[in-house]
Order: sequence, then structure tokens, then C-alpha cells
Amino acid sequence: MWGPEGLDEVEAELLGPPEELKGKDVLEIGAGAAQCSRWLAAQGARPVALDLSHRQLQHALRIGGSFPLVCADAGALPFADASFDLACSAYGALPFVADPALVLREVHRVLRPGGRFVFSATHPIRWAFPDEPGPEGLTVSASYFDRTPYVEQDDDGRAVYVEHHRTLGDRIRDIVASGLRLVDLVEPEWPSWNTAEWGGWSPLRGNLIPGTAIYVCERDRGRD
Repeated sequence: MWGPEGLDEVEAELLGPPEELKGKDVLEIGAGAAQCSRWLAAQGARPVALDLSHRQLQHALRIGGSFPLVCADAGALPFADASFDLACSAYGALPFVADPALVLREVHRVLRPGGRFVFSATHPIRWAFPDEPGPEGLTVSASYFDRTPYVEQDDDGRAVYVEHHRTLGDRIRDIVASGLRLVDLVEPEWPSWNTAEWGGWSPLRGNLIPGTAIYVCERDRGRD
């Protein structure tokens, strides 16, 4: 599943047709409990699930799966050059790092020529609106160009959650600078069957403004 709208990979085929995933080496970045890796393994792929959070990977271990779990920083991937055919990240890693360009350069390094990286994140336009599911979430309240991170702190003032805002232009420039090529930018529409409300996500908002941006990138087959 690429985002709260409910667009799944079976329908979207952003990594390629499911039958072509068999035997592919796939890196899931910011895997959390490795839901995507579990699906990839069921298609016959050879996934590796990577996350910075040891606790998240403990959940993945508890749920089960016959693929490696790696606790590491997405900005310093512990893999050799050209180790993977594909990489993916569904709301993982990229929104939470101060230097996403570093992550993208690392992804470029570990992908094989012709490899594809698909990642989803909150659509940048959402940052201009309150994170509310009802009508109050439909009025612009902040500058789209304000790149101040969203930070939650504990009682001692320590940051426990940080999410960084990047505009669409920022994302595209980071992708290009990494050596990857942007081949598609998918903005899923809210489907009629999805009646769920979760946080600031709802049919009301989803039918009016995009909530998720999915960036489909490739490493060129020639020398980069």
C-alpha cells in the first residue's frame, strides 16, 4: 500500500508487473514492521527490510518472514554498490531525514544499472493546510514554502518525532542531483470505496487536494 488513499502495488505496478518481481533483489527503506517486504517475498522477490528503529524491526521479527532485517541509517546503507534490482519506501525514511539528498545518493549507489526506486511521502501541498479531516482542514493556514520541520517533544524538551517539509521542486532537484531519473510522479486520487478517516486523512480532503506523492525513479543503464 503506497499511502492512506489505498493505492496498492497490485493495482499500480510501480515496481513492475508482479510476475516480474520473482527473483529480484529488493531493498525496502524505512520498512517499519516490514509489511511491504512481506508482500514482496510472497511475490517471489528477495527483499531486505531496513529501518533505523530496532523496535520496529522487533515487530517485524515477531510477525515473521523469511527475509533479512537490517537496522541501519538510510543515509549510510550497509550494502555494496549495485546490490539491488529495486528499492522502495512507503512513507519511510525520506520524510524524516534532514538530508534526503544523501539517502537518494545512497539508493543510487546500491541500485544496479536500470534499477528502479519508488518512494511515497505526504504530498507537499498538505503542509499548507491544518492536519484536520473536516472542513477546518480545507483552509490554507501556512506557507507552502515554509520548510520549518514539524517537531514533537517529550516533557524534557527532547525531540521524539520530526518530519521535514520539502516542496515538490525540492524533491525533484534532490532526485536529479543524486543521479537518479524521475520517470513519474503519481498523485493518487481518493477512491470512492475508501470511507476511512485517520488523523488528517478523510474522503472530504482527499477528494479536493492530493495527500500522497509517489516518486518513481530509475538509475540509468549506462554509466552515471
